[in-house]
Amino acid sequence: MAHPDRPEGRPLVLVGYAVAFAGAAVLFGFDRTLGVVAGALNVVFGIYFCRHLAFAVAAARWAERDLVAADVGLDSYTPTVAVLVGCKDEELVVDGMVAALLALDYPADRLTLVVVDDGSADATGAKLDAWAVRDPRLRVLHRPPGAGGGKSGALNEALALVESEIVLVFDADHEPEPSALRRLVRHFRDPVVAAVMGRCVIRNGQDSSMASTVFVDYLSGYLVNEYGRQALFELPAYGGANCAVRASTLRALGGWNPETVTEDTDLTLRILLMGQWVRYDVSAIDFEEAVVSAQRFWKQRYRWARGHQKCLRDYWRPLMRSPHLSLLEKVETTLFLGVYHVPVLSGLGLLLTVLRALGVGDLPVIGLLPLSMLLFIGPLAELCVGLLVGRVERRSAWRLLGFLPAFALSIWITSRAYLDGMLGRPYSWVKTTRSGATSTVLAPAVPAPAPAATEPAARPPSFALPGEDR
Repeated sequence: MAHPDRPEGRPLVLVGYAVAFAGAAVLFGFDRTLGVVAGALNVVFGIYFCRHLAFAVAAARWAERDLVAADVGLDSYTPTVAVLVGCKDEELVVDGMVAALLALDYPADRLTLVVVDDGSADATGAKLDAWAVRDPRLRVLHRPPGAGGGKSGALNEALALVESEIVLVFDADHEPEPSALRRLVRHFRDPVVAAVMGRCVIRNGQDSSMASTVFVDYLSGYLVNEYGRQALFELPAYGGANCAVRASTLRALGGWNPETVTEDTDLTLRILLMGQWVRYDVSAIDFEEAVVSAQRFWKQRYRWARGHQKCLRDYWRPLMRSPHLSLLEKVETTLFLGVYHVPVLSGLGLLLTVLRALGVGDLPVIGLLPLSMLLFIGPLAELCVGLLVGRVERRSAWRLLGFLPAFALSIWITSRAYLDGMLGRPYSWVKTTRSGATSTVLAPAVPAPAPAATEPAARPPSFALPGEDR
């Protein structure tokens, strides 16, 4: 692990930023200094714009083909697999999750199912015990309240109970398709592959406007962003759920890191630094529940931002020194780690735009236009391609308007997380509150076998929000 005992705070860095800006303003003038800052932001946003656009083009060009030709090697490779799930106060969703795990299409003698009741105060433990009595394939581990370590602690205790070659992790609200396990494990034929991530689809997109926004966000994130990172760089991330990892690699790394609140990003970096790789399978689908309110969105994304930002602070030096990554791979991984810093810079860019509108700043208005244009066009391209590849009902395009308030909220969330992290304010892992939604999006059909070269390509699976016509 990189610096597990290093304090998170970097308050002197914030002081350094302030001193540098004040010194430049004194030496070169306030307006000119603001102009230089704006120019630097334009460069950063320009780089991320090109990255977003490249991912969107890659997904538009190849994602449909990969969705169609997705059934290769599903039956010929069956290593031993342990499925691990951590549950804390999950009584609203645990039944659907366990039923989906028991329906996984995999040889029973090659599969172990371990669900951890992580000190739940509700009926989660009792429900899991009832399932275990009815089906001996399920093992239940009970942790006492306050056992510590969050999700990482629960998974590490479960890992100690199993001896399988591959470990597959789901969250408590996830319901995988029966073929998801086979689709994930087939990639481990390659000895350099240490982890594989599948695709998550929101199942309750109609429950609220926030859930609808997250539904479209996941189409962009999984059908475009992660697909693009795989297609262009072969550098997708281990996503923490609907993800498989080689047990020998995981044990060599000491398990999941309990010192982070984003154990998935942390594990991704440690895998890359040891010279192994993560792969992404767009056809390995499971369904999860989206947050349904702005308050839950805040708590979830704050945790993601806080953990992701800490990973950049902890790992950028080892990353730059790694002998296993090329210069281009180091640049892309750094850009990936910087994703939860970009909204912070976006807030600064919007502030500069407001100041210029008030007559403060050395650049004309046209010089600041890229600050606003590049903030939105790149992510919008990914969102649009996600809707296209996902074949979402055409009226759902209006849901892109929901990203305007969501983007503004993200600027505030990530900025607050950045300041809290740099100031070293205490924070520990917090679970996402569930609503127990049972409705689902239209489930994708199992992809058809790849067509012959003389046949036209089949259309990929389609998704629609419930109650809408495609």
